[in-house]
Amino acid sequence: MAAPSPTTLREGQTFAGVSRWIRYINFVKLPHTVFALPFALVGAILASYRHAVTTSRVAWIVVAFTAARFAAMGFNRVVDRDIDAWNPRTAMREIPAGALGVREASLAVAFASGLFVLAAWRLNPLCAALSPIALGWVLLYSYTKRFTRLAHFVLGLGLGIAPVGGYLAIGGQWSEPWWLLVVLALAVMTWVSGFDILYALQDIEFDRAQGLYSLPAALGVRRAIDVARVLHVVTVVALLLAGTVSPVGTLYWIGATAVGGLLLYEHRLVRATDLSRLDAAFFTMNGIISLTFFAFVLVERVLRGSAT
Repeated sequence: MAAPSPTTLREGQTFAGVSRWIRYINFVKLPHTVFALPFALVGAILASYRHAVTTSRVAWIVVAFTAARFAAMGFNRVVDRDIDAWNPRTAMREIPAGALGVREASLAVAFASGLFVLAAWRLNPLCAALSPIALGWVLLYSYTKRFTRLAHFVLGLGLGIAPVGGYLAIGGQWSEPWWLLVVLALAVMTWVSGFDILYALQDIEFDRAQGLYSLPAALGVRRAIDVARVLHVVTVVALLLAGTVSPVGTLYWIGATAVGGLLLYEHRLVRATDLSRLDAAFFTMNGIISLTFFAFVLVERVLRGSAT
């Protein structure tokens, strides 16, 4: 039985155009890098209070994170190509629409994976040793929706690695106290898991019909939104806890408070009876959240540096 004919409508957060660059950008939704990359750099900034930072190391952090995200998203598109073809919302993604072949996409994923391992090796031995574990985890996510409703949390932890990786890239060793990196990872994990649950609201009926696992499909719209709200409360609490054991000051606390306010606004955009602003809540607000927090942390570190 053939899949339904693709719609001519583009999915949200994609660019118009038919060039190969545009295809690859849309293939992995490159603008979504703005979600967790700033948090990787936040981890690097917090490590910089105790360890020296070089421009080349920061550059390799950006390369490592971007490559890992490309590999993870590209692998997800390859693995989910049949599911995407059946879902009217995703039928125009590059592989089901025929804009990219499976072999070409798989080669791109392999290249990005190799680049990630290379970047980790260039950072320090600890990052190099941990890179296969991190890569394996983010690739594992692509299969989880087939057997567990915890898929949202697997994705969340995959991006929650970002601040940990950023810190280890600069410090070359675990944080002191040890739980600083744990709460930073928890903050990003619950933030990502929460907004992924919100994003999955639009696919409830499709997931149920196809036997796919997601919390919204199991709990319904209202209860899924409640779970996302609880997770985002944990996000703010975790950021505040991280601040208590970091050599940060007023701007960090303002940034963490701003995250709380922006998350509150995000949840006002999404209601059980009105999901029309879900796209804005998912992409626009979460991009603003990560960049805002990063900006406060960076400015404070620059001011601290100029004052010492």
